[in-house]
Amino acid sequence: MTAGILDPTISSMSSRGRPSGPVATIQAAAAPPVETLRGKRVGLLENTKRNAAALLDALGTVLTETDHVDLVRMTKQDFAMPLAEDVVDGLIRDCDVVVIGVGDCGSCSAAAVADGIALEQRGVPVAVLCTEAFEVTSRAMAGLKGRPDFPVLLMPHPIANLTAADLAERGQTLAPRVRDHFLGAAA
Repeated sequence: MTAGILDPTISSMSSRGRPSGPVATIQAAAAPPVETLRGKRVGLLENTKRNAAALLDALGTVLTETDHVDLVRMTKQDFAMPLAEDVVDGLIRDCDVVVIGVGDCGSCSAAAVADGIALEQRGVPVAVLCTEAFEVTSRAMAGLKGRPDFPVLLMPHPIANLTAADLAERGQTLAPRVRDHFLGAAA
């Protein structure tokens, strides 16, 4: 018995059959910014990576205090796979904007970006949080998904070993960047 291997760069083949780099086949749509976060339902989609939920909670606490948002917490059970359609539907139904985190490895960073682009194509503004160590992976996935300009909010690596105090500080630091991102300002 043989097994086939999928080539994720198949759309990037040159005329001689050699990979020539990621080339999107379509340009994916971006969701429009919101005018304010006040009173919005902010989805916090954590991916089960160590400290992801705690970081999103710290960020959510700040946004609740400063912008009076309502938090909608959801968990993606398999951080490396695309979001299940029922989770996508729930996010669209229950959230005005979504924060996805945390991309701190290659597969989870790529999946977070792919999920963010998929949600934005359905009209939901998304902020994807990844660590600087996986910027290249994040940008490569964005290009493959038709959004080479997709903004990823980068932060120092790692996340997994941060203390509760470190996570609270990181939430304070990220909150204005996330707010600016959703409002359409430079993050």
